[in-house]
Amino acid sequence: MELPGVQLRTLLELTRSRTMTAAAAALGYTPGAVSQHIAALERSTGSELVRRVGRRVELTDAGRTLAEHAERILGAQAEAVAALERARGEVGGHLRLGVFGTAAAVLLPPALRRLAARHPAVRVASREVDVDQAYVEVLAGRVDLALGLDYPDAPLARDGAVELVRLRTERFSLAVPAGTAGAGRAPLALAEAGAYDWILPAAGSYYGRAIRTACRRAGCEPRVVHEVTDTATSLAMVGAGLGVAPLTGLMLRLRSEGIAVVPLRETVERHVVVAVGTAAWDRPSVAALIAALRAGAESETERAAGTAPRTVPGGGPVPGGGNVTRRGQHGPAAALRSQA
Repeated sequence: MELPGVQLRTLLELTRSRTMTAAAAALGYTPGAVSQHIAALERSTGSELVRRVGRRVELTDAGRTLAEHAERILGAQAEAVAALERARGEVGGHLRLGVFGTAAAVLLPPALRRLAARHPAVRVASREVDVDQAYVEVLAGRVDLALGLDYPDAPLARDGAVELVRLRTERFSLAVPAGTAGAGRAPLALAEAGAYDWILPAAGSYYGRAIRTACRRAGCEPRVVHEVTDTATSLAMVGAGLGVAPLTGLMLRLRSEGIAVVPLRETVERHVVVAVGTAAWDRPSVAALIAALRAGAESETERAAGTAPRTVPGGGPVPGGGNVTRRGQHGPAAALRSQA
């Protein structure tokens, strides 16, 4: 009898979610894939594991019995992997790491260099995942750990099977086109920023929801003219004068041309985190990679803190027709001080 881990994880999630649709959303699958996983388990065990009750599903006696053992089976598999790593007498092994664009560009290279120098037997294969799905990718077992973002104003869901390790906390500023008229005053209140055209991700994303929540708390509704997810694209659009966008130090590393950085009066933050399965904590390779990621994030924080504020080039008309000129303000553009 074969009991693949991915199918057992699906069964466990189904016991918590109670519907195929909810389980699929939690695991990043389609409802059809969840049904296929359960059907495969039923064929392997020769038992009916779930039955539909209205729009929900409930486990049969056989399903509850298998679910009780599934967590122990998955835990035992993780313990076996950790034990094999420890038995080798050196830190080594293969890890699958989920990454998103900004982290892959800025944090991943120095972390992997540090890891290779200290633990050359650890092999890391990374793959890009939707930053909002980092937690789900680990929960579903598609990666061993994943870099992600957690917002105080739109926190990630928590599950006992996955833990979040905070690597770095970043405070948001506002990116505006260099040369924006009347943008020289700093810090800027979010309520005043409501006069700008904004470039933001969709409201349904954690990032989009967090920024909108912070703005509404400050008494303004951001006028979102362009919905864009990719950070580099958003900043390129800012540089072209198409609007303003939130900005952190890591984001500024992707692009700074044509951008002025305006500090915000309110504290709006995000946490760079790594999601890791609770059962994977005992793996020396996992601990080594987390340590390398943390050291890299701390070095990046120190680098940003040690950078003296610089004047961002300004002057001249706002590129692209002056879309971000604040209403009721005129005069020459002011050079802005970067706090990235």
